[in-house]
Amino acid sequence: MSVLVRFWGTRGSIPTPGSKTRRYGGNTSCVEIDVDGTLFVCDAGTGLRELGLDLMQRGKGAVEAHLLCSHTHWDHIQGFPFFLPAYDESTVLNVYEISRGYERFTRLLLGQMRSEYFPVSFSDLGSTIVPRYFDSGRTQVGDVLLQTFEQTHPGRSFAYAFEAQGHRIVYATDSEIDLILLNPEAVTRDPDAMRLLPDDLVRLVADADLLIADAQYTDQEYVLKTGWGHSRASTLVDLAVQAGVRRLALFHHDPLHSDAQVDEILDQARARIATRGSNLEAFAAREGLTLKLA
Repeated sequence: MSVLVRFWGTRGSIPTPGSKTRRYGGNTSCVEIDVDGTLFVCDAGTGLRELGLDLMQRGKGAVEAHLLCSHTHWDHIQGFPFFLPAYDESTVLNVYEISRGYERFTRLLLGQMRSEYFPVSFSDLGSTIVPRYFDSGRTQVGDVLLQTFEQTHPGRSFAYAFEAQGHRIVYATDSEIDLILLNPEAVTRDPDAMRLLPDDLVRLVADADLLIADAQYTDQEYVLKTGWGHSRASTLVDLAVQAGVRRLALFHHDPLHSDAQVDEILDQARARIATRGSNLEAFAAREGLTLKLA
């Protein structure tokens, strides 16, 4: 089985092109997961435009994609109107909703194409858009088991887990796990203390080959941004260690963070891992990075 993970957008909140963000990228959230040719797309931020251009150039015929949005804040849907395969009659785009009757993602993806926001209407899309649904948080796509679980974020947010033939990838951005710590008082007294997360969350990411997750804030920044819906990178590290994750992608970089600041956050994360005596491998997600899970 072949599993490829490609990062097309790794920035949070708003696109940030420029010389200071060139290395990690300025496009907002979009990650491609290819499992033996079955294409899954996590989030439709501005990185989706680049993915669409690449798909049109691959020359593999008609595009079929499975789109899973974490939530509907602008930075996670704003690339959809610029996704070229959506205008091609041969494209089939499966859009996943959390449950029947929820149907929020499709409505808001297309709602941003109203004339007030965008010059091209939904009726100009030539692709076939198919609604798909989770049944009690689970659904099957070929050999891939998809699971979803709700996160702590203003306006609701959802994470997704992909399992196939012993491989497990978890995509969990825009989640303020610091609000659900089991030992917040101990962490306040000693920031180096292990930050304990609820057992159900630990189980959901347990033994992941790859965890792609929200690491937007430093400890110092979080004090001023508590309740904004994002996590401290240090807390994410402790979750990954407790869950036995193999590789951790620090994701959803703050728009105010330069490449040099992302490097500093990564260095601090790796130092924290070392103090835990863990074999966890951490890296900062960057546009253009492709991972192959053997």
